[in-house]
Amino acid sequence: MWHDNETTIDYLNFGVVADACASLLRRAGGAPISIGVSGGWGAGKSSLVQMIASRLKEADKPEGADGSAEAKKNTYVVVTFNPWLYQDFESARSALLQIVGDEVLRLAESEPNLLKKAKRLWQRINLLRLAQLGGEAAVTITTGIPVGAIGQAIGKVVGLMGSSDKEAEPSDDKEEGVELSSLGGLIKPGQPLSLPNEIHAFRVALEKLLDELKVTMVVFVDDLDRCLPKTAISTLESIRLLLFIKRTAFVIAADNEFIRGAVKVHFEGTGITSDIATNYFDKLIQVPLHVPRLGVNEAKAYLVLLLLQRATEDGQYSAENFEAAKESISSRLRQSWKGETITAEFLYGLVSNDQELVDLMDLAQGLASLMFKSTAVSANPRLMKRFLNTVFLRSALAEPQGIKLDIPSLAKWHLLERCDENLANALAAMVNSENDGQVEILRSAEAAADEDAPLPALFTNEAFAREWLKLSPALGATDLRALLHLSRDTATRDFGDDNMTPESRELRDTLKLATSGHAELSALILKVGQVQAEIAMAKAWQSNASSRTWKAAKDVFMLIEVCKTFPDLGKKAASLLNQAPLKDIGPGVIPPLARQPWASEALKSWQDFNEVQKATKNAINAAVKKGI
Repeated sequence: MWHDNETTIDYLNFGVVADACASLLRRAGGAPISIGVSGGWGAGKSSLVQMIASRLKEADKPEGADGSAEAKKNTYVVVTFNPWLYQDFESARSALLQIVGDEVLRLAESEPNLLKKAKRLWQRINLLRLAQLGGEAAVTITTGIPVGAIGQAIGKVVGLMGSSDKEAEPSDDKEEGVELSSLGGLIKPGQPLSLPNEIHAFRVALEKLLDELKVTMVVFVDDLDRCLPKTAISTLESIRLLLFIKRTAFVIAADNEFIRGAVKVHFEGTGITSDIATNYFDKLIQVPLHVPRLGVNEAKAYLVLLLLQRATEDGQYSAENFEAAKESISSRLRQSWKGETITAEFLYGLVSNDQELVDLMDLAQGLASLMFKSTAVSANPRLMKRFLNTVFLRSALAEPQGIKLDIPSLAKWHLLERCDENLANALAAMVNSENDGQVEILRSAEAAADEDAPLPALFTNEAFAREWLKLSPALGATDLRALLHLSRDTATRDFGDDNMTPESRELRDTLKLATSGHAELSALILKVGQVQAEIAMAKAWQSNASSRTWKAAKDVFMLIEVCKTFPDLGKKAASLLNQAPLKDIGPGVIPPLARQPWASEALKSWQDFNEVQKATKNAINAAVKKGI
């Protein structure tokens, strides 16, 4: 299975973008910079951020823009912050400040003089964190007098940190309202503290420390769009405290749409417009970057590499060949603007004509095109990965149950479930033990797709359906019961007649042979009831699919007869009627159907299809004029 975590392994040709971002950060030479990495859910933001970070770590002492010796010492320190982890536990704003303070302490621990300054900076961070508590805490910090139990606790916490100006231990026996001799050396007795001044002092102290340490701190903020609006805004507010300080850089990964929504929630009731919400984020970002969108070529390469990775883990493909394939595919993607596409011949060359792997290459090609065009997937990397996880999970479930199905068959069916659920359910409803799990209309549709002939009306999304039908392998002559059994995670399946009563089975068999109405048939329909009558009608209709000519009234008799007794079944009858192969519909079926209200929409739609015979359309028009 493929995990859903970010990775520095580049299957999406993001390396070029990561290189450009890392270069931009290095060329800043210590000047403050902020980069926003935007993209929707599952587009690969986190992986791109990881790739940028890994490139900075590799370049330990990059040369500055001016080539000076000092610039060469400008080591990059990478700090990663995920506000989602702190949600409901601690303020994201406080957590980010503390992580920065901890990193500065770590960097300065080997130099006593700098360590002393780092501890002083940490104290300032602690004060800013405590200032967010409000109430007694805010009064204590503002006045220097410990008010209430919280104020006493703040005095101890801050005092225990020590001071670079004046060492003083807070007394444990202070009474409420008595001035402290020192609150860590930062809060003077009875002297109000100015938070704006303290924020300024904190920024100056951090900038000086980073300069003395000769490092640039690059903070990567990820998963903002997983947070609640309050947490997201809190994180952005804390970022403001650190932005535009020399030797700092921020790379912020977030979905722009989510940030706009969070800003609107935060300022709810103020009448904030979308433009203002957008500007809020833009003011934090100097360099906006959108995660590259995948085309068919990139989607194909991604699926190929995922499948080859799996084959390598299974020992079917050597590790050396896989590394070579990654490099070869990456090289070709970099040249795609010249027309160097991922062709079938190119892919076959990667797998040395191993037939099983060739089949996987064909599968990747077919899936990529449909996944790119489908709005249900839109070539989203995370959705493609989850798609393959589902397919291989079903494959793993097949063997213990004695089911033999190849990956392409499982993938083809799951693609239909994912991209056209209505069609998948309609085909699944036609599968039963009587027809050995084979669906005649699917077989005829596959033949029509191969010949570029019109498809049955059931395949309403013709563009998708035609391409899906052409995917290997063909499923029309396949027993679909095994596929559907493995897909019970998406729907309940029933392939037999276990849900039918004896009378319902009798009705089913009678309908299969009936060509005209009679009292016994009407009585039997009424006897079984509406629910069982619907099941019997659907099963009888499916059983007669191969012998139905669509030329005479008898071909649609069973639908009409059942709906006479139970008019509410007209909707079901209409759905069965929509399975008609348009080119085969003859004028003989029109008069009896024209008298059925439930068939009116089908007849109207038949008039609009070029595939329907002219004689049939004339029969429909004649029936309409007569008011039948």
